Amino acid sequence: MVTKLLHTRYRVTDLEKTTAFYRDVLGLEEVRRSTSGRGSQLVFFKAPQSEELIEICKYDVSGPVVVGPDLTHLAFSVEDMEAFAKHSAALGYPLSDGPHKTSTGSVIAFVDAPDGYEIELIQPAP
Repeated sequence: MVTKLLHTRYRVTDLEKTTAFYRDVLGLEEVRRSTSGRGSQLVFFKAPQSEELIEICKYDVSGPVVVGPDLTHLAFSVEDMEAFAKHSAALGYPLSDGPHKTSTGSVIAFVDAPDGYEIELIQPAP
């Protein structure tokens, strides 16, 4: 039986550009790098208050990375949406949607990572 989620993998075209996005824009911690037995270049990230990892994978043998609209996304909690939006835009990644206030009082927005993966940002209700 499954006991816990360990990581989620996203395959990318440009490992260094994507690594910079997760580190510099989102503020995630790079916890390790490795090359798999089949030759995939892997970088693992962790959010400060989470146990689960995000695995960024570059494996050109699989062909081009094609991310369809509204296919998948990662969601992160942020303390201050306005501050995040300014920080992200200053690094070349403006919000792609939002911010929008929800019926529960939280604020949500989205930013696009390299290769078109969507990142949801949620500022919890006060």
